Parts: sequence; structure tokens; C-alpha cells
Amino acid sequence: MRVIGGQYRSRKLAEFGGQAIRPTADRTRESLFNILRLAPGARFLDAFCGSGAVGIEAVSRGAECVFLDVSPESAKVAEKNFALLGIPAKVLRARAEDYLAHTEEKFDVIFLDPPYRSASGGAALEIIGKRDVLKENGVAVFEHEEPFTGEIAGLQKKDERKYGRAYLTFFRKENRI
Repeated sequence: MRVIGGQYRSRKLAEFGGQAIRPTADRTRESLFNILRLAPGARFLDAFCGSGAVGIEAVSRGAECVFLDVSPESAKVAEKNFALLGIPAKVLRARAEDYLAHTEEKFDVIFLDPPYRSASGGAALEIIGKRDVLKENGVAVFEHEEPFTGEIAGLQKKDERKYGRAYLTFFRKENRI
């Protein structure tokens, strides 16, 4: 696994041993950031950050990132990657749902990559839809393994792309006229 673009382009990242944790593939991250086209200084939340690869990609492209994961193993691998690259970051050890329910911050991008078959991603989307945590024109991106068929109050599904076994579904704040 490596950083795809930006300041840390081509730098290798530490990975998890075994198959228990599924990081976002290089090709998927490359496509994600080609779609997002982050502005320098964008506020990015990497929820369920795992190895930190997606948030590191955002930082590499000039974003300010909050890394979030409840797993001690994930925090350890992500913080090893921060050290490898010299990024002054830490993983906030909290459930995404709890963080989103209480934060006063607003984000340009909220990236949700919970364990597949977990209800946490949907629950986090519901909180994003209810609370004002996305900036104007902000986007929530949900990585999952099945096409997204539900509806989320307060959010509109804008796009969905498939990369291998992963789907990326893009949501924006619902237009309230």
C-alpha cells in the first residue's frame, strides 16, 4: 500500500497483517481523490480510519484531517504511518457515531469506511443527515460492499461508483427550499 498523490506520493505505508482488516485499495483511493478534487485546507474526517491511508492521502493533497477509529490495533498502524511520513497527527479513539453526534466541527469531506456488514456506517450517515457537520457543498462518502438502496433523512445520494468489491456512495446535504 502506498500514497497515490500529493506531497507524499509513492511513499509506502504500513499495513495490517492477515486478512481481518480490509484497507481501501490504491485504485479506489486514486479514483476517490480524482472525484473529490480537494481544495488546499479542506477539512477532512477519516472515520473508521484503519491504517489511516485515506486520510493520509487527503493530507498529502493539502487537507487538514481528523483521524478516528475505536480499534487500538488500527490506531497503532495509523500512528506508525504518521511517524513514517512525519505527519503530526493522532487517531482519536472514539466511535464514529459518538464523535459525529457531539462534534462542533464542520467538514468538507466525511469519509466512512466501517467494517463491511457493520451497521455503523448507516448509523453515522443518519447522524450526518440530522446534524450540521457538513460544510456548504460538503460531501459524505460511504465505502461499502453492496449497492446503497436506502434513504438517509437530510442527505441526498448524488453518485455511486463500484471499484472491485467496494462501492463508494456520495451524499450531499438535502436541499431545503
